[in-house]
Amino acid sequence: MKNKLMNLILPVLPKGELSTVVGRLVSRRLPEPIGRKTVELFAKYYGIDMSEAEFPIERYKTIGELFTRRLKPGARPVGEGIVHPADSRVTEAGTIERMRVIQAKGRAYSLPELLRSNHWALAFEGGVFVTYYLCPTDYHRVHAPVTGDVVWSCHVPGELWPVNEWSVGAIEDLFAVNERVVAVADTERGKVAVIMVAATNVGDIGVCFDEGISTVHRGGERAAREKSYEPPKPIVKGEEFGVFRMGSTVILLFEKGMVPEAACASLRGKTVRVGETLHRGR
Repeated sequence: MKNKLMNLILPVLPKGELSTVVGRLVSRRLPEPIGRKTVELFAKYYGIDMSEAEFPIERYKTIGELFTRRLKPGARPVGEGIVHPADSRVTEAGTIERMRVIQAKGRAYSLPELLRSNHWALAFEGGVFVTYYLCPTDYHRVHAPVTGDVVWSCHVPGELWPVNEWSVGAIEDLFAVNERVVAVADTERGKVAVIMVAATNVGDIGVCFDEGISTVHRGGERAAREKSYEPPKPIVKGEEFGVFRMGSTVILLFEKGMVPEAACASLRGKTVRVGETLHRGR
């Protein structure tokens, strides 16, 4: 019954407009003590661990500020080798074959469509991918999985489908049609791509290496914007890479030879935290 309702409602739901409205609501300051109580109730309802937050709960004046909270220094120690970029659950992981990436059982999508680039898709053919889902209870900042230099990025406007379990199993090419920001970095071990995928109520993504990238919907025609960086933009493993305004999805791509397929396959279904080791390497 639930799936039938989702099939009927989601295609006609004005997801972009809804996301804009929700974004404004969660960023609006309410009169005290209503505002403080709203933030407290939200944190309690979602079981957010405020002992890890950078500030005590009274410092967060809106739900939006709470969502984008930073953590206390040292709350997420950085492990050896390549590390996980987000507090999240690994929903899929495996090998990139024939320019296709697994979305869910029985469903895959095009890597050139995801990256909006045949050139960069070829660079990752035969490599591996890891897909991370961030739920509303998770810490919403994304951190660099490697140290390297961002050489290319692309902001791809698109849909704002939800990225929950139902959508991943039901929506064709979900991650390749939703709005997203793609970044490719050179590292000592090879190339790595970080893709931050927007979703319903998550139409605003920010990245630290380029403040000029904005996914905020401002009306009018929206075209994909790609950039090559000269000089490249440095990123440091474990340091902040970007931020979601609410939960969504991060996809990592690794050039062939960087991470064994077995190391990725063992991650499926696991809950991970920022900075934990994904693969130690040689």
